Amino acid sequence: MKKEPLMISRKNLDLLKTHLKSSTNLSAFNQLKLKDELKNAIVLKSEELPEDVITLYSEVRFKDMETGQEFNYQLVNPNQANMREGKLSIYVPIGIALFGYRTGAEIQWEMPNGLRTFKVLEVKNASQLSNLTAGAKQATQLNSRI
Repeated sequence: MKKEPLMISRKNLDLLKTHLKSSTNLSAFNQLKLKDELKNAIVLKSEELPEDVITLYSEVRFKDMETGQEFNYQLVNPNQANMREGKLSIYVPIGIALFGYRTGAEIQWEMPNGLRTFKVLEVKNASQLSNLTAGAKQATQLNSRI
């Protein structure tokens, strides 16, 4: 399994450190793993993060390596979470597990049903999503003129 360091902005590092201190829903395994990941994280300015690093509001496609099942979610703040809309809180176990990793990373994390391995297949961040939206709007405007 590929072991890549977490890449994270100072703001998101502080967010996860605060959650780690106050969280009661993380297993002992996940607490130790998150502490280790945060200690070894590469901290960059938000604008320096590569396009495929998972951050708040990223859309992520990932795969459970045991079952082969693929998932698509956008990571959001807890008050915006809505599973039916594909919006996942950054504080649920898989949200925390994915945070700061890049396309291709494999992550082991303890879930309610045991230790799981996930592979990040695709990441779309705000700048990419706004480019897609702008492109779709331009295409719609162009089509309406034709």
